[in-house]
Amino acid sequence: MPNSRPRPRRGAGSGAGAPGRDELVSRSLQSAEHCLGSQDFGTAYAHYLLVLSLAPELKDDVKETFQYTLFRWAEELDALSRTQDLLGCYEQALELFPDDEVICNSMGEHLFRMGFRDEAAGYFHKAVKLNPDFNDAKENFYRVANWLVERWHFIMLNDTKRNTIYNAAIQKAVCSGSKSVLDIGAGTGILSMFARKAGAHSVYACELSKTMYELACDVVAANKMEEGVKLLHMKSLDIKIPKHIPERVSLVVTETVDAGLFGEGIVESLIHAWEHLLLQPKTKGENGNCEKYGKVIPASAVIFGMAVECAEIRRHHRVGVKDVAGICLPTNVKFQSPAYSSVDGEETIEPYTTEKMSRVPGGYLALTECFKIMTVDFNNLQELKSLATKKPDKVGVPVTKEGILDAIVVWFVLQLDDEHSLSTSPSEETCWEQAVYPVHDLADYWIKPGDQVMMEVSCQDCYLRIQSISVYHSEHEMEVGKSFTRNKDLLSFGNEAELCSALANLQTSKPDVVEQICVLESTEIALLNNIPYHEGFKMAMEKVLSSLTPEKLGQAMDTQCQNNEMSCGSGPSNSHQSTPEPLYVLDVSEGFSLLPVIAGTLGRVKPYSSVEKDQHRAALDLICEASRFPKDTLEFWLRHVEDESAVLQRPKSDKLWSIIILDVIEPSGLIQQEIMEKAAISRCLLQSGGKIFPQYVLMFGLLVESQTLLEESAVQGTERTLGFNIAPFINQFQVPIRVFLDLSSLPCIPLSKPVELLRLDLMTPYLNTSNREVKVRICKSGQVTAIPFWYHMYLDDEIRLDTSNEASHWKQAAVVLDNPIQVEMGDELVLNIQHHKSNVSITIKQ
Repeated sequence: MPNSRPRPRRGAGSGAGAPGRDELVSRSLQSAEHCLGSQDFGTAYAHYLLVLSLAPELKDDVKETFQYTLFRWAEELDALSRTQDLLGCYEQALELFPDDEVICNSMGEHLFRMGFRDEAAGYFHKAVKLNPDFNDAKENFYRVANWLVERWHFIMLNDTKRNTIYNAAIQKAVCSGSKSVLDIGAGTGILSMFARKAGAHSVYACELSKTMYELACDVVAANKMEEGVKLLHMKSLDIKIPKHIPERVSLVVTETVDAGLFGEGIVESLIHAWEHLLLQPKTKGENGNCEKYGKVIPASAVIFGMAVECAEIRRHHRVGVKDVAGICLPTNVKFQSPAYSSVDGEETIEPYTTEKMSRVPGGYLALTECFKIMTVDFNNLQELKSLATKKPDKVGVPVTKEGILDAIVVWFVLQLDDEHSLSTSPSEETCWEQAVYPVHDLADYWIKPGDQVMMEVSCQDCYLRIQSISVYHSEHEMEVGKSFTRNKDLLSFGNEAELCSALANLQTSKPDVVEQICVLESTEIALLNNIPYHEGFKMAMEKVLSSLTPEKLGQAMDTQCQNNEMSCGSGPSNSHQSTPEPLYVLDVSEGFSLLPVIAGTLGRVKPYSSVEKDQHRAALDLICEASRFPKDTLEFWLRHVEDESAVLQRPKSDKLWSIIILDVIEPSGLIQQEIMEKAAISRCLLQSGGKIFPQYVLMFGLLVESQTLLEESAVQGTERTLGFNIAPFINQFQVPIRVFLDLSSLPCIPLSKPVELLRLDLMTPYLNTSNREVKVRICKSGQVTAIPFWYHMYLDDEIRLDTSNEASHWKQAAVVLDNPIQVEMGDELVLNIQHHKSNVSITIKQ
């Protein structure tokens, strides 16, 4: 805590009241210091406010102590949930120090934790502007920027084809007489500006996101269209006539569509628009001025699909292993991905995931021809209303190639009018991804020509749903997805014999077996399928534990099981036998992890899991039971910890850990936040000879040329946006690092060989450096646009896990350069790598 007490400056005041003011300031400073000493931060803060209001010339002298007092008082207010008081304190502080980047950043952190992401972004952004080298503010701004301006905005604005076709359709409609326009979900306002430029008299644009609304205001003003485009910060469902717009409009333009077409609420918003905001549609055969009638762009959509085999989708959505490093996964534990669990869940969860199928690692194989799923007319109110209530359509698709049925992939053609259309097909160069519906719960996923893939299609809860996926085999046998198909639906398939067979299959589970549903994120399923990961950890743990105990580890678990069985039936006399203390293993990796269960097989070990979800704990208990573990071998650490924010503690007051497993790398490809701080605490909690896993991490990278990464990170000039000046405004929200990349399928040209960039040593911290330079030789001429990076995690000097491996559940990340650098073969570039907290910055030294 700063402890220097500033003195009031003589001569600073004037007039008869100056001596009295100086004395009050001096006494208030003394009182503030006394309150700080007794940790009465609220009173100290009040004294400092008085001092600074009476003697603003003391700002520089008390600034550091004032910040410290503010932050400590804010912590107390936050703990007491006194939100208004907390925000009031920061507003007072920023009136006194409006250009203080530290206070701005701290205000943003509080707002972000409260869920006010838009407001938090403003403070982070201001802090970065005030001090571009303030790393804490930069990290915070990059984190929140991904929430506020999703990365697809950049990709869409860079899609010249999409922009050109939308512009042509809007121009055609406006020139035909549709002179009043409402843009629903305006984003940056580009469609509104297309309409205004085409000659629309009145253009209204609504945008719910505060950040995007403010961005659109700047964009429209910069393009000198603020007089012709009225921006509304609201949902279209809340627009009222004449309060917000004077009268019904003749044209609605929107692109509120996601990969599954309906996921952004286009159906609900267009039903409301037709009922309350649009003129009545022109009836068939009716002639007349288009200005008197209402219409929507896009006019309609056709949804298509195909069944595919894709190993990458399979390993992220189906647990394909039955044995994980010697641990048997029992059949009564049903692992499901969130997309599958949305079928029966009470919550409305997106029933699909998304993939850029043209870039999916390992590619895919189409097992059926492309088939039509549904057609939607956005200019037909009755059809839109019937979508949500309509019974599911049954669709049967003939199989054309043999393979493993992994998913139904869906895309659509957006018919803007009778002349202009956009396709999101995997075979098209498009800014959209495709919707992927993973297939689950079939007894046999192998299909062949002559079979039929059966499914039910509907639009429920504003989502396109593809359910009840089953296979009708050419041998007249049907595989029924248990959880997908209800008994009443079986009547629609086949003959009576098939129905009886299917019903029998549904009733084969034993009534006394407890079935546990365990919903895992796709990265957690990929982790379960990652055999090298679990085998590597098992070998590394075995080495450490065997070095700490004289017992033969291989015999230990069997002996435990036998002893447990004997003691259950032989009375209390055995309980007096002395047993050696167990070795303690703590796994604090995030999400579902089998590592504590694996540790439990390696001798007299007491493993602790840090999983939080009840569902995950129940699944781990059943896995332990199936592995014949003695009861309570595995414990859940969070049940023993009073403060969940302080997970790293001793196992008992007089005991230390033999192994602590930390999550070092996020699935996104970035280093976990505060990992070095966690490692420092963990080292203090290890017994002699104990280890942290991983023990150290090496970061690798290479230089590449990738137009794709440029386009996914920032809007490239005005040509892509047809002359409109949008790039400088949205590019304020670009982040220097792209995450969740698949380097194996990323369109790029390597310009160098991989090089080691950084070492993070969790066991031996003096080997770490916060700043280093690396020379990289260019092996191919081109333009360096990005530096992808990945990690080798060393559990010990011999056992290594590679996060770029094809079996890895981790993705990779890349630093994208603001200004690409032209290089020639044989050149040498110097990379400057800085490690600050958990953030790694990579720059090219010019």
